[in-house]
Parts: sequence; C-alpha cells; structure tokens
Amino acid sequence: MTEAPATTRLSVFPLPGALLFPGMHLPLHIFEPRYRALVSDAMARDRRIGMVQPRGAGEPAPLFDIGCVGRIADVEALEDGRYNVILEGLSLFRIVRELDVTTQFRQVEAELLPAKADDALSLGRRSSLEIESRRFADAQGFAVDWDAVTRLDDEALVNGIAQIAPFDSAAKQALLEAGDIETRAELIIQLMQFFGRHDGEDRVTLQ
Repeated sequence: MTEAPATTRLSVFPLPGALLFPGMHLPLHIFEPRYRALVSDAMARDRRIGMVQPRGAGEPAPLFDIGCVGRIADVEALEDGRYNVILEGLSLFRIVRELDVTTQFRQVEAELLPAKADDALSLGRRSSLEIESRRFADAQGFAVDWDAVTRLDDEALVNGIAQIAPFDSAAKQALLEAGDIETRAELIIQLMQFFGRHDGEDRVTLQ
C-alpha cells in the first residue's frame, strides 16, 4: 500500500512575479505589517517562508498550487520595523490545502516535492539560450556581465534568468513548473521571442 506524501505547515508570502528556485537567492524588502509579522514568526521558528504567486485578484487572492520554500539566509531589521531579507531556495512545494488560521499571514499545508536529478542542457540549447538572452537584454537596455554569465553552470543560468526576466505572472509560473532544465530553457527562449518584438530601430516592445 502506497503511503501518502508527507506534508508540512508553511507560512506563505504571495507575491506576483517573484520566483524562487532551489539553490537560488531572492532579496526581499518587507514593509507590510502582515509580512513583517511573518518574518518575525519565521525567525522564531525554522526561518522558512513559502514563496508562491497569487493566480488572480481578490483578498485573499487564490494561489497557484506550486511554490518554493525559502530559508531566511540573511536578515536586516530596520528601526521602523521593516526587514531586508535574502531567501535561499530549498525545495518546491505543492499546496494541499489552505489552513484556517488567526495569524495576519496565510498558512498552508504543503507537500514538499523531491529534487530532480541533476541534468544539463545540450550544447545547442545552451548556445541558443545565451544568444537569445543577449538579444533580449540588449533590446531591453539591461547591463549584463556576460563573462560572468558564461561561467555559470546550466542550472544557475536557466534558473537565474527565470527569476529575473520581466515576464508576466503566468509565464513565470510556467517556468517554475517546467519539468526539467532543458524544458525550462526552451520555454525561456520562446518567452523572450514572444515578449520581445524588435522594431525598425531595434527596440523591444513588451506585449
């Protein structure tokens, strides 16, 4: 008989457009009272915060099923009660259900998803990703240290682009849920081509 997956209780920070991947880092400036309370609570417990995107409007907004657990790796408490934190991605999770709680912040029961086996990009995919990224960054006017980029391993390159690229929430979520590095890289390339359209003056327009 198959055992049900183990679940855990997570305090979640719903933030549109913000992705976190295992092994990556995400800086956050925390100013809303409910999320200041979340950080304070996390620091008193296990330093974990579940980053997840809302899937629409409303209060409370519905949440996407998949997010990423982040551990507070660094925190700066400001005098007025705000925080600057850096989250380190630990593992993806799937929301089983939202809990009925009295805290200011939302909490869920979640299943932690196993880490995928190490995989790598094909040489052709890596080359295509770097070429398309250069085109997209140049059109957007982004300053990028390409020498540093070329030294990144495949996972850091793909997930780093997925975290910072200026795509909409639905596109970001699709990247988070991509099955492997190769699939995620191909999706990034497609999104860059879709969201970026060069005109006659070689500028880019976000659709």
